Amino acid sequence: MIKSAITVSLVAQAKGGPFVYWQGLESACADAARLGFDAVEIFPPSAAAIDRLALRALLAKHGLAVAAFGTGGGWLIHRWHLTHPDAAIRQQAREFIRAIIDLAGEFKAPAIIGSMQGKAEGEVSREQALVWLAEALEDLGAHARQYGVPLLYEALNRYETNLLNRQTDAAQFLENLHNDNVKLLCDLFHMNIEETSNAETLKACGQSVGHVHFADSNRRAIGFGHTDAAAVVAALQEIGFNGYLSGEILPLPDTETAAAQTIRAIRQLLPR
Repeated sequence: MIKSAITVSLVAQAKGGPFVYWQGLESACADAARLGFDAVEIFPPSAAAIDRLALRALLAKHGLAVAAFGTGGGWLIHRWHLTHPDAAIRQQAREFIRAIIDLAGEFKAPAIIGSMQGKAEGEVSREQALVWLAEALEDLGAHARQYGVPLLYEALNRYETNLLNRQTDAAQFLENLHNDNVKLLCDLFHMNIEETSNAETLKACGQSVGHVHFADSNRRAIGFGHTDAAAVVAALQEIGFNGYLSGEILPLPDTETAAAQTIRAIRQLLPR
């Protein structure tokens, strides 16, 4: 069954970014539960910043799960990423992500690698960056396996990375890894920039799809742009997707409206 999630950022440096809730986990979980979401997707500054016991109690209180944990705080706060020319920084990026995988694993949730993938620039060629990225995904995907969850890799649009922008290219890249525990995070906002058809692309990626960022063409809530969300959901149903539609969107015109529109769109497309 396809499930619903909404995002909460705990990273001050991400202010202005595409996350719906910004005022802490307690208020985010209360509001997400009131609206009827199945889960929250959490963007933490680090694994150590999360009080595991408090989060577990909060989730139990509100009947929520964690859909995923983001790792982008490593980039925003420290400027670490997996394809940095400095080997020591690449290792710091890996260890930062590994700690979040351990955190996420406690909640049976995957970790996301998006901005932490980095890009080819300066002395680092695209070919070299892709080698380093593959090595990191092999290592971190294997680490996530012990928790019975995949690692999620997000192909970003051309304005954010020059590594892998199209979902089918990313799916092929993942298929060439030696482990099968890394899945695609398909973000509809990025796809609206790079793909000819979101629905056909999702069908082409098939079982590689592990998570969906449910964002409209303007990175607002679905229904506030021109994405054909019905075709997207039909494609996901066709490939047997049973993960989360997660609202990683700008909180516009405000948090409450963005969250309410997201769950309204999901319920219209997936009536229970």
